Amino acid sequence: MRVLIVGPLGGHSTTATKIAMDRGAKVAQVDTLDQATAYLRAGRGADLLLVDLSLDIGALLAANAAEHITVPVVACGVNPRPSAAADAIRAGAKEFIPLPADPELIAAVLAAVSDDDRPMIARDPSMLSVIEFAERVAPSEASVLITGESGVGKEVMARHLHRKSKRAAKAFVSVNCAAIPENLLESELFGHEKGAFTGAVARRVGKFEEAHGGTLLLDEITEMDARLQAKLLRALQEREIDRVGGTAPVKVDIRVIATSNRDLQKAVREGVFREDLLFRLNVVNLALPPLRERPKDALALAEHFLKKYAKANGIEHRPLSEPAKAQIASRQWPGNVRELENAMHRAVLMADGPEIGPDAIRMPDGSSLSASSGGVARQAAEAAEAATQTMVGRTVAEVEQDLILDTLDHCLGNRTHAANILGISIRTLRNKLKLYNDQGITIPAPGETRAGAA
Repeated sequence: MRVLIVGPLGGHSTTATKIAMDRGAKVAQVDTLDQATAYLRAGRGADLLLVDLSLDIGALLAANAAEHITVPVVACGVNPRPSAAADAIRAGAKEFIPLPADPELIAAVLAAVSDDDRPMIARDPSMLSVIEFAERVAPSEASVLITGESGVGKEVMARHLHRKSKRAAKAFVSVNCAAIPENLLESELFGHEKGAFTGAVARRVGKFEEAHGGTLLLDEITEMDARLQAKLLRALQEREIDRVGGTAPVKVDIRVIATSNRDLQKAVREGVFREDLLFRLNVVNLALPPLRERPKDALALAEHFLKKYAKANGIEHRPLSEPAKAQIASRQWPGNVRELENAMHRAVLMADGPEIGPDAIRMPDGSSLSASSGGVARQAAEAAEAATQTMVGRTVAEVEQDLILDTLDHCLGNRTHAANILGISIRTLRNKLKLYNDQGITIPAPGETRAGAA
């Protein structure tokens, strides 16, 4: 993890640096906000900014946003006024750390904000065989394509590959191709020159150059538009990129790992993904099995998450009871590891007694795990029967709208999982939801249904 300290931190920057480095972070420091933006613009990279509370955090975030730079900020201060800490959070800081710093608090914030505390945990033979193969190819320079359902652990596998590679001492840079708007993704990947577009006040180094010498993860690669796919293909073939507005190519030395939760052969047939790019990326394919096919992993991961969130919430760790273990091992987990993690976090907060029993393992709406499994199946059957009786006389757009919103309800607002079930891209789904929202139609928020969002 890369940490950039901005400002003197009330005289405690040396201590904060040592604590972060003891936790494995690479730390750099600048004195001013302008220096921080220039540091990031130059492609030196940071996964987290620790910023002195006395500085204008809102201005820093605005300057970064103008340069298409997104890095989480944590504010730090000595004996702050409560209103100052609250103002920093309102300005966009993710967390506030009082100084002098507590080592455990800094470690917890680093892990929570960076989301980098995700070890590779596997006990099931189906997953162990994938990991064994991954570790054999990790030292090579081959591009790797990691496929699997949403929430199955593709980025965790990508980070594991990087740690086991010859590039482990260099940067691991991740880009979520689905989360960045199309008009910004090119600049994010390849950088831009001063004056390339309105707001480009200086040269910006993109993720390809930031990852020089290390590994670049292109998450959800199938969400990239065709024009950018062509530019990416050239970058992979020639090992050089062109900044937006640039006049000369820039050499890069990187290893590319890509992920997708879609059927890529189908995407090629439909003309939304280039076949030549697929061949270039798919030198090695790691297909991660869904959690429902890894019952031993479900239990091992559940125990890991229980310990993680007990520590994060200052609660004594309690093991799973045997009935709870049986319930976890038998569940289908449509949201995979991500859904399991959220369920275990809730269980830590809801459980009482020396063990965590089935009653503590609940869905976001409060229903029990076993009841929700049966309820979803029953609701799906009832919905299918009702649909066949009510489609006649309705337009295709009306039926499509109901299908999309009902699927989103079923997925508790998870856009990526819903898009996967519907067989459409996350970008198409977001466009549909924006249209519905503009029409005043209730859209379920993440973790909710339309009933829960009302």
